[in-house]
Amino acid sequence: MKRLLTFLFFFSLLLQAENISPLYKLHTSGFITDFVLDEDKIYVATDAGNVDIFLLGSEKMIRQISLEAIRSGRGELMPARINRVDRLNGKTLIVSISHDNFRDVWIEEDGKLTRIINAKEKLLISEAHFIDDNSVMFATFDSDLILYNLSEGYKTYSNSNSQSTLCDLSISSDHKKMVSADESGRVKLYDVRSGNNEAVFESENVDKVYSVAYHKGVIITGGEDRRVAVYQSNKKPYHLKTSFLVYAVGLSPDAQTGIYADGEEQVLQLFNTQTKKKGDRLVGHKEIVSKILFVSEKALISSGEGSELFLWRLH
Repeated sequence: MKRLLTFLFFFSLLLQAENISPLYKLHTSGFITDFVLDEDKIYVATDAGNVDIFLLGSEKMIRQISLEAIRSGRGELMPARINRVDRLNGKTLIVSISHDNFRDVWIEEDGKLTRIINAKEKLLISEAHFIDDNSVMFATFDSDLILYNLSEGYKTYSNSNSQSTLCDLSISSDHKKMVSADESGRVKLYDVRSGNNEAVFESENVDKVYSVAYHKGVIITGGEDRRVAVYQSNKKPYHLKTSFLVYAVGLSPDAQTGIYADGEEQVLQLFNTQTKKKGDRLVGHKEIVSKILFVSEKALISSGEGSELFLWRLH
């Protein structure tokens, strides 16, 4: 009888959850490598050497930032593949890949492109985030965390984060804290201004962490071990098991709702970070999901390994 009641309880929870289809899709100039939301505009980095800019709520591109083509090692012209984009106070931060795989870093403002880091410096930048008008946080594949001063063109600090390859970096909305994740399965909390490591979380993931989201003291991760880990201040950490590698996770503005790419079908599964209860499922992705970003408590954006950006409205 107890087993029957337990089954009926969880079956009733499944009946309450719904499948949600995308509100609409945006089609970009190339494969999407990154995107960011700035007020009512979405900035989408592509491997075609463009940042495609869309007005939120519209399906039409309103502007495009394009980098000049580069020459490959064979001398052939090819797009300067962009792998990171960020926005702050009218400035667009762009990281592109040179022919020898090192990174050029640009800032675009009022239609003018300025290169602030040359590929000749041989930095393998995997993450780039504005901290303020004069500071940018870089993370390299070698797990170096670099706070870079824009006006002076020097590194405020450069810290070695780990012996393992960096996989993801999440910056808090107030730009005071950051969380890194790497191949070891460990997650580390840092103070942005000093670069000091304040905490290490390693109880829930036992393998490579692909994605991390951090907001209001809540950390969620997705990893190769098919787990979604949740760490919260003054609460016992836990993890949810999935049937496939978890390449993307996200957190809502109030950090009460988490989301992760679940299963080979890449369904986006909502869940309550406090109760662990699963909610609605977002269905429509065909490729592996690479990024999920909440617009509000009731809307979010996601992208996969293709040229479509998905916009969703939650119930």
